[in-house]
Amino acid sequence: MFTTKHQIVRYNKLDKCFQNFGREYSILDLLDAVNEAIIDYDPNSSGVQMRTLRKDISFMRSEAGYNAPIDTIKGSTGVNYYRYTDKGFSINKSPLNETEAEQLKKAISILQRFEGSPEFEWVNELGPLLNDKFSLKSQDKKVMSLESNIDYKGYNYITPIFNAIVNKTVLKIKYEPFNKSEYEVTFHPYFLKQYNSRWFVFGYNEYNDNSQWNLALDRINGDTDTTNNKYKEDTTDWEEFFDDIIGVSKNIENKIEEVKLVFHKEQAPYIETKPLHWSQKNKYLDDGSLEIRIKVMLNYELEMRILSFGEKIIVIEPVDLVNRILKRINQQINNY
Repeated sequence: MFTTKHQIVRYNKLDKCFQNFGREYSILDLLDAVNEAIIDYDPNSSGVQMRTLRKDISFMRSEAGYNAPIDTIKGSTGVNYYRYTDKGFSINKSPLNETEAEQLKKAISILQRFEGSPEFEWVNELGPLLNDKFSLKSQDKKVMSLESNIDYKGYNYITPIFNAIVNKTVLKIKYEPFNKSEYEVTFHPYFLKQYNSRWFVFGYNEYNDNSQWNLALDRINGDTDTTNNKYKEDTTDWEEFFDDIIGVSKNIENKIEEVKLVFHKEQAPYIETKPLHWSQKNKYLDDGSLEIRIKVMLNYELEMRILSFGEKIIVIEPVDLVNRILKRINQQINNY
């Protein structure tokens, strides 16, 4: 999957390679150079794959990117290499490109949603400052809204948990799972994630020695108390952690399976334009229905996502998933 992680590091390294007229950088040389720069910046990273590099080059060439004059040239050894046609060009000499300007405007718009909150007083000054600095057209009225649940119980835990992650602080948390008794957990928070209008925190649970334990913020009771326990460092790449699942439930012992689904023709255009997963491959059938294949670990959220399509979906493979969905449908029928 194309990743935005370390994007600036990648673009800057490619920029230097394209400016170097003393060396012929093949696509493999560029990949080595970019990954070396990423690992120097983040030793825990494994770098990027070739497809990400090619998308980076394509973006730098595009109008939405930097309009970079990157030429592909036949090298002295017969292997193509990449170089700027303009020796004086650099992406760092360019003003904000169209994509960056749009991203900045969207970021300002998101930040302005917090205006009026005591914790975000700085937003009142930041928005106009950035608009003026980068000549961004300001809006007199809001033009974007994010889905949120104003009654969601977990919002008040986001800030203290975020601060604990940044400051590497161990927390004592009282937690009450659905239909189970409350318990206290000594927790080393690593990563906050939102899914389906709910927030979850992933981290190390001292009791069961699990470094990828997750807690739903709306199931936390009372204050999140800080402790003096030594914080256990984390090496998980959280962007990659969720690559193989839909949702937040992941059992690392599960294997990745190919899931084959067929959507009725009325639903097909929606699924084609809004894929269930980044690995999705589409194939239209003769009757207009859409067959898709995704490679994921089976989990609760995948089952709920499938059931949300009602009669407009058929599960073909794997058999285990077919049986799980059939069991849930039969249980639902028995409710009526």
